[in-house]
Amino acid sequence: MIASVHFPPPLNVVRAMPPLRTERCTKAIGNKPVRGVSVIFAFELNTGKMISINVTSVPVDDQEKALKFYTEVLGFIKKTDIPLGEHRWLTVVSPREQSGVELLLEPMGFEPARVYQKALKDAGIPWTSFAADDVQKEYERLKALGVVFSIEPTTAGPVMIAVLDDTCGNNIQLAQML
Repeated sequence: MIASVHFPPPLNVVRAMPPLRTERCTKAIGNKPVRGVSVIFAFELNTGKMISINVTSVPVDDQEKALKFYTEVLGFIKKTDIPLGEHRWLTVVSPREQSGVELLLEPMGFEPARVYQKALKDAGIPWTSFAADDVQKEYERLKALGVVFSIEPTTAGPVMIAVLDDTCGNNIQLAQML
């Protein structure tokens, strides 16, 4: 079976992954179909840049307390600290990926955000998830430091998870692919 896939400008196909099934498909770049290429994997805008995540955030009730927890307890490294009036643009990064995604410790200055954060916390839903090489080992290390867990290490399908209280109003999930 031959399938034809056409993408309107400004998208260009930049990568394809190996076929998941034995069927063949057609990829179109411009007006020229290319036979035998499998499922499309990623796209690039004509600007030549991929869209990526460089900063994500976690709301915190106290930036200084959050910085202490995220660096001294979880082990992140402070990356950016820029004063902005009564608050700061304050980010941390993984020591393994210091030029990777930054986590903004975002002050809770917006009441609807406080309501949302509290609702997630009260429902036991994590605000975000961090990868861990060994969730059980991190659980034991963090527990010894006094970190409170609402979910101890638990296998959930192909992952092991644990959920901790970040002391700043959030549940944070640790996840390990098994």
